[in-house]
Amino acid sequence: MRSLKTRIADYVKAVATVATGRLIAGRRLTVFADDVFIVSYPKSGNTWTRFLIGNLVHQDEPVTFANVEYRVPSIYAHPDRTLRRLPRLLKSHECFDPRYRKIIYIARDPRDVAVSCYHYYIKMGWLSETCSLHDFVPRFIVPEFEINFGSWSENVMSWVSMRQHTDTFLFFRYEDMLRQPEAELARVASFLNIEPTPARLGRAVTLSAADRMRELEKKEGDKWTLIKDTRKDKPFVREAKSGGWRKVLPPESVAQIEVAWGSVMERFGYELSTCPAKAQEA
Repeated sequence: MRSLKTRIADYVKAVATVATGRLIAGRRLTVFADDVFIVSYPKSGNTWTRFLIGNLVHQDEPVTFANVEYRVPSIYAHPDRTLRRLPRLLKSHECFDPRYRKIIYIARDPRDVAVSCYHYYIKMGWLSETCSLHDFVPRFIVPEFEINFGSWSENVMSWVSMRQHTDTFLFFRYEDMLRQPEAELARVASFLNIEPTPARLGRAVTLSAADRMRELEKKEGDKWTLIKDTRKDKPFVREAKSGGWRKVLPPESVAQIEVAWGSVMERFGYELSTCPAKAQEA
């Protein structure tokens, strides 16, 4: 049987090649001065945010899984030549890139990120179902699966350290967006120079509701590049809630995450449930 590293490498090669044989843009993309990037660590609410912002910006046709890559394209779904012709509101998971001038950054509680990544990697075929959450968390912290994007702490701090307190950087938490979506989306609208009218905000929130996204996934999942060849019995859009880690993460796994990144978690308002922070990462 092929090793996990071999399978991941094969997958990366597969998704990096489109029908024309050209590689996806990724970090090699051409960046324009007026680009806007929606950045987050993987499984931190980026897809939901793309729906929200896409439905805020585009008033003619709702965002779906069939058109999201052409409304709010991912830099990992197209070659650079194609991206240059698409709307320049782009999804990225990259650590700090000085070429990005206008950034909307989404942070999420890393304990929930760990759970979401666990299920996502199983769906993608990167992780066996025989691997428990207990055994997965140390591999998540390393990070074994997202070496190109760094660890959760490295990713978020790379952006905050370099761009905080600038008027071209908008930071918000996934949890705040869940709690008050219209208010947080109004901040995004102002950032994009869009008038945040109640009607416009309400439409975007309604069209991006988790229940609607689940139904769209059932109907259009096979049309979306990211998941069309993955397990159909494992949904991409799961609970879309915060705090789910409390029910499923073993106490020792929670402690491992909090010891690794406790000081950064507290900085962004994520209360620790175990020992005081003894962060191993800045």
